[in-house]
Amino acid sequence: METPTLQLNKFQKWMKQLLHTKVPHGRPDVVLLVYRIAISMAFLFIHGLKKILNFQEEVQHIPDPFNMGGYTATIIAIFSNVICSIFIAMGLFTRVFALGAFMIPFIGLTIVHANDPWVVKDVPLMYSLAFLVIIVLGPGKYSADRIISKLWFKEKNY
Repeated sequence: METPTLQLNKFQKWMKQLLHTKVPHGRPDVVLLVYRIAISMAFLFIHGLKKILNFQEEVQHIPDPFNMGGYTATIIAIFSNVICSIFIAMGLFTRVFALGAFMIPFIGLTIVHANDPWVVKDVPLMYSLAFLVIIVLGPGKYSADRIISKLWFKEKNY
């Protein structure tokens, strides 16, 4: 039978492990890689592919808040959902393409669904926040951007 002091020490060790805030070296870059790929692939497969596969239908139904025409609005949405997602997943010019991916859900959130209930705003809000995180934090160490930076700018400590 364990003594109460020994049980308390196990509990304290468990709580310390659970609540510690120090991030192990290298982990943020792995997390950014997984996060970047997961968000961009979700955006591509859930939103982008349906726009490509049902192009004519999308032209008729896609919101056009700036009166550019359904065709132009659909092409811009496809660029955001497909092209930007692919570049973000590769980590190539990540912040630029994350800004492109950010704009469509952000416009949906602030203009298209401005007067809708929050249950409708939920998806554009989550994608806006997800791409904003990528814009702010960048692609991380495991990206094409890092390779380019090392080659072109001779960066050592990235």
